[in-house]
Amino acid sequence: MIQRTMECGLIDESCVGTSVSLTGWVNRRRDHGGLIFIDIRDRSGLMQLVFDPHINFQAHRLAETLRSEYVIAIVGTIINRSENTINLAMNTGRWELLVEQIEILNSSKTPPFSLDDSAVIDEEVRLTYRYLDLRRSVMQANIAMRHSVIFGIRKFLHEKKFYEIETPILTKNTPEGAREFLVPSRLQKGSFYVLPQSPQLYKQLLMASGMERYFQIARCFRDEDLRADRQPEFTQLDIEMSFCNELIIQDMIEELLVTLFQETLGIEIKKPFFRLSYDQAFAQYGSDKPDLRFEIPIIEITDLFKNTDLQFLKIVLQSQGKIGALHLKNPLLNHSELNRWVTKAQELGAKGLLWITVNSDGVIESPVHKFLPQDFIAQVQRFIPDFSIGSSLFIIAGQYQDAWSLLGQLRLALAKQLGLIPSNLFNFSWITDFPLLEYDEKEKRWNSVHHPFTAPHDGYENQELGSIKARAYDVILNGVELGGGSIRIFNRIQQEKIFSMLGLDQKKMEEKFGFLLQAQEYGFPPHGGIALGIDRLIMMMTNSSSIREVIAFPKTQRGIDLMMNAPTQVDAAVLHEYGIQLELKK
Repeated sequence: MIQRTMECGLIDESCVGTSVSLTGWVNRRRDHGGLIFIDIRDRSGLMQLVFDPHINFQAHRLAETLRSEYVIAIVGTIINRSENTINLAMNTGRWELLVEQIEILNSSKTPPFSLDDSAVIDEEVRLTYRYLDLRRSVMQANIAMRHSVIFGIRKFLHEKKFYEIETPILTKNTPEGAREFLVPSRLQKGSFYVLPQSPQLYKQLLMASGMERYFQIARCFRDEDLRADRQPEFTQLDIEMSFCNELIIQDMIEELLVTLFQETLGIEIKKPFFRLSYDQAFAQYGSDKPDLRFEIPIIEITDLFKNTDLQFLKIVLQSQGKIGALHLKNPLLNHSELNRWVTKAQELGAKGLLWITVNSDGVIESPVHKFLPQDFIAQVQRFIPDFSIGSSLFIIAGQYQDAWSLLGQLRLALAKQLGLIPSNLFNFSWITDFPLLEYDEKEKRWNSVHHPFTAPHDGYENQELGSIKARAYDVILNGVELGGGSIRIFNRIQQEKIFSMLGLDQKKMEEKFGFLLQAQEYGFPPHGGIALGIDRLIMMMTNSSSIREVIAFPKTQRGIDLMMNAPTQVDAAVLHEYGIQLELKK
């Protein structure tokens, strides 16, 4: 077999006149009279081959049999292309290889879809033949980017004196967080491992072990509903540090992200990142992961309507609700467009949307303009100084959490529809001081917003449960949560207090977390950490529409591996070994 001496995409001026050996896949074949031109492809790029019957008649005859995706090896001499055939769209487009010898390593059936990046291909077909889909240049580039980012992470953290430590995949189930994947034990029938949602408890115990600085490119598993940025198995960068505080962790993550973007994309990211508390973020943007690439904040205008005659607003105010608005400057939307946004708001879950606009003559237009005072523009300017000709208000009223959440969704929809979001901009921020607990109306109990090992801010003992703030933080990129972390509880007394707030009695605490409580009695150091979603990060860096575009072998949105046809049923005899019997639905 011909042995490769060079990669296709690395041919340059220095190779002219030299003999090289290339291997790869036939990307395209063109017959031009007596000459045959083949574009050969490997992961580095493309190179044009020329088969001349006067140079090697046998090689020319073999070239006539080549089809797309045949695997070949060739030997030949690099020559300059003629001026009129130079292809500047290819890195190697100034040269071609005059073939002297060819070996067909394997043939190929006609692929079920075109491997051209511009081709529109059904995603399920792509995932069924993922090994072919991964040959496309855009997918090759995505996987290469993934490698570069992970390699850069390891290099950065090694220089920061972190240890990379693997934690178990088969572990213990916990009562908090998302639904877990169960793994039956054959040796302990009736008992189950779970696949980890994260290495959370193990990495905290590594701090108890004196490791001080840990990281892991961790595989994690969650049995939950899927979407574009969620998979049943995913990869995260997991970090934990002893003797630190929030700012130490945040500063290091900023430095890591700045380094990754500079070294992989050549993009300069400014630091420090913008910081908002959870309360500030929700009040201004109706979200705990606001997209800050455009400035349309939510403006509370409750007092503007305190004396209103509009009955539907009166009802909201009487029930202690609030009124919020989004202000669009100079969009000059017509009535038809404005009413379409009413429908959009209702699709998002709003009971209604009130619009008020100022036309080019400076006159107020609105479905309720008859109920507005003569000096309405002046009144609005007390809240929104630049409210004037061309301005539009989109108003939602209701209970604070619901109304502001809807305004946040509407804010994003407006920005996307009206083209207000700058492209090729990476805007990072930190959201801090989340609520520690949230009340589950259905279960009638309190749950952790992050997890039950998150430390509360000082003074929590004297606060209402819903008012306690956590020493937790999320890093956001363009409205997407890249990751989150917190300072952890390291004292048994405090940990038991938090468990009791969550409704765990002493027996349940020992049953579920006895190992952690015990460790906290043996010199457990102060510590904190963070986890970043690597799939989401690469998705953002490659401007991909889904994390499935940056994972080599993802599942569908139904959680199915179409290529392997998994999950599959298991023989009853195998289940019997695990003490499992399926209960069939009637």
